[in-house]
Amino acid sequence: MLIDEKPYRQVGEAGPAELMCVADHASNFVPDDIELGIDPKLLDEHIAVDIGVNGVADRLARRHGIPAHIATVSRLVCDLHRKEDEPAAVPTESDGHLIPGNIGANIGRRMALYHRPYHTALGDMIDRVQPKLLLAVHSFTPELATSSQERPWEIGLLYNQDDRAARHAIRLFGEQGLTVGDNEPYSGKQLNATMDRHAEARGIPYLTLEIRQDQIATEAGQARWATLVADVAGRVLLALESA
Repeated sequence: MLIDEKPYRQVGEAGPAELMCVADHASNFVPDDIELGIDPKLLDEHIAVDIGVNGVADRLARRHGIPAHIATVSRLVCDLHRKEDEPAAVPTESDGHLIPGNIGANIGRRMALYHRPYHTALGDMIDRVQPKLLLAVHSFTPELATSSQERPWEIGLLYNQDDRAARHAIRLFGEQGLTVGDNEPYSGKQLNATMDRHAEARGIPYLTLEIRQDQIATEAGQARWATLVADVAGRVLLALESA
């Protein structure tokens, strides 16, 4: 649901902190005045929400002192991890499913209600928190719905031009015995809109994390990964500062 009609919620201290978390795809909420024209069951699947991410981001904020900016609207309403002028910002198709209610949708209204307020508030929060490292948390499916291709990575690190933090994190997650994807299962060269805008443009190091959904589908998994992410992120920051 939207909090005070806002497409985001912010959890944690508003003042300066070394780390800050962003979760663009944390919600499957669809406002009552939007009819997507899809089977409601799809709202619990990956096309509508990054499963497990809301719990991970919330725990990072409440249990590990990492302030979080968390989306409260489904990416099928407005994909906040896309640029405004990208067709996928209001998708008419996702992972083989047609989204008929978005065909002919008022794109400008969606941007004004969801995309712009979300990113304006995120930018303002970064100004307040002044993080030395940003964490963008996402999740991915164990296999593609449109094929039987399995994805073996428990976690992937995505980046575009700035790979300073990712290189350390790939090594540190690997040392935990995890199978780590380097720009997998997607490439941050193509899918990095939020961090391009709020991290790379400001010169802030960042980690874009893609956690496999089966790892964080339960509360126990979310708690485990929040602890793991907080630990690795802290060690990445130490490595960056000592470089």
